[in-house]
Amino acid sequence: MAREQKNNQPHICFVSSSGGHWEQLQKLKPLAEKYDGFFVTEKTQFETPLSKYFMLQTDLKDRWMPLKMLFNFTHAVFIWFRERPDFVITTGTMIAYPFYLMTILFRKKFVFIETFGRANMPTVAGKKMEKHSDLFIVQWESQKRFYKKAIYGGCLY
Repeated sequence: MAREQKNNQPHICFVSSSGGHWEQLQKLKPLAEKYDGFFVTEKTQFETPLSKYFMLQTDLKDRWMPLKMLFNFTHAVFIWFRERPDFVITTGTMIAYPFYLMTILFRKKFVFIETFGRANMPTVAGKKMEKHSDLFIVQWESQKRFYKKAIYGGCLY
């Protein structure tokens, strides 16, 4: 069942992996409350009551990563058609890829916020997702040199 749009406000999907990326993304809760947003993160042993949807946790070193990514992509498609977001905002990483691809496919807006933890080097996710991002924000002035589209937005902490 598709959601009903509230007061013609944009519907925003906030998605990130667990850990530090998730800690940073949660700082955008006031934005989610103002603009009809929902959160997606990885399922871990830690309680994350802010998240509406949970994906499988994975990383590049996980031998089950391809299968988990296939599952996550399928789950992301379900979430996408149920929620129909106008924007996707992410701090990274792997669970954001399916949502990133769907923003391209369905011509929605994509905002990438580079992680606070990488002041002096780019991330793989940032390098890959910058190309189709509508807004690419870095949290350190020093990060701007790694990305063509980057703007400095300050830190989320």
